[in-house]
Amino acid sequence: MPVVALIGGQWGDEGKGGTVDLLAKRAHMVIRYSGGNNAGHTVINDLGSFKLHLVPCGIFRPAVVNIIGSGIVLDPIVLLDEMTMLEAAGVSLDNLYISDRAHLIVPYHLQQDQLQESLRGDSKIGTTGRGIGPAYSDKMERTGIRMGDLLHEETLLQRFARVIDHKNRTLRAYGGTDQSLHETYLQFLEYGRRLRDRIVPTHPLIQRALRQDERVLLEGAQGVLLDVDWGTYPYVTSSSPGAAGACQGAGIGPRDLDHVVGIFKAYTTRVGEGPFPTELTNALGLHLRERGVEYGATTGRPRRCGWFDAVAARYAVELNSIDQLIITKLDVLDDLAEVKICTGYRLHDTAISYLPSAVAVLSEVEPVYETVPGWQEPITDCREFAQLPQAARQYLDRIEELLGASIAVISVGPERDQIIERRPIF
Repeated sequence: MPVVALIGGQWGDEGKGGTVDLLAKRAHMVIRYSGGNNAGHTVINDLGSFKLHLVPCGIFRPAVVNIIGSGIVLDPIVLLDEMTMLEAAGVSLDNLYISDRAHLIVPYHLQQDQLQESLRGDSKIGTTGRGIGPAYSDKMERTGIRMGDLLHEETLLQRFARVIDHKNRTLRAYGGTDQSLHETYLQFLEYGRRLRDRIVPTHPLIQRALRQDERVLLEGAQGVLLDVDWGTYPYVTSSSPGAAGACQGAGIGPRDLDHVVGIFKAYTTRVGEGPFPTELTNALGLHLRERGVEYGATTGRPRRCGWFDAVAARYAVELNSIDQLIITKLDVLDDLAEVKICTGYRLHDTAISYLPSAVAVLSEVEPVYETVPGWQEPITDCREFAQLPQAARQYLDRIEELLGASIAVISVGPERDQIIERRPIF
């Protein structure tokens, strides 16, 4: 039985939530492997519309084991609020577990994140201010607090005592306020009490699932173009959203990974700062934003919109060995007379067929477009690939050709059943 990593192939917001919800109906286990509550996954089902930031999107399937993996940085306030919201909607949380190795976001991380961003002025990177970057920094500096620490009172006190004085000096240097060791310790003891039954060593659970040939789905956050190593640095996230990060954050060896599925919008969006070669800053860009409801699930910030960038998408495919594609929001393009695909870049008089690493260079490239006819008819009722208009099928075929991977699933609307499953993933 396959282990599948589902990763965002663009700058995030590709529609991973609904896709995980779809694939989870055939999975035995869903593992959220990276990021924190700086990203949100939207799931629409019979119970309503849900924005999940930490709980895996397989939670709506009672038979599926859902794991918040070791690669996550977790704000317990957000998690508990999310759990309360789900329980109020009638969703059982008996199948939710949290890795004891996942790192915690502490209030000083949020304050540090927001102060640092404000001091950047015109050089801001567009952080959500949720404390993600500082929490990952502490993890790498080996001063982080982990979920397992919440279960041991003396250990937790020792860990906070060692770090909080240093944090307060840092916050004062940024113009912030001190955090109380006593109050922080008691606050997190209470979080540990409330989450105690869910904090477990997840490695044995995952290895047992692999030995029993169960279907495992790895759920990513953000997108490959925000990867801290391979994204548009410094306008990136603090984690590794790609296939390598999926294995590391879940605790699964790379040879256990059967498929890497890349999810892409039928156009491209980006939220926050950073270069965006195919961005449309005109009325058409605004039209895509409104028609696609392109506002952040976490912050509500409007997303920048542009044409499909096959150069950047091919880069994501190559970096992650993506062998299957999911294309979302195809219906957003329904009313356009023509659709464009970026097939290359031009820097002054030089043709470029790759994604430059330097932001200064990527900000200067001009996209080279290929124009294809639009279909100008609604597709939201289509459930088979053959039911799509010929122009829509030709557009998808061209994306397959440019990216070198096959399209398995196409979404034609926001509802749970507005899906065309062209090829099975599980």
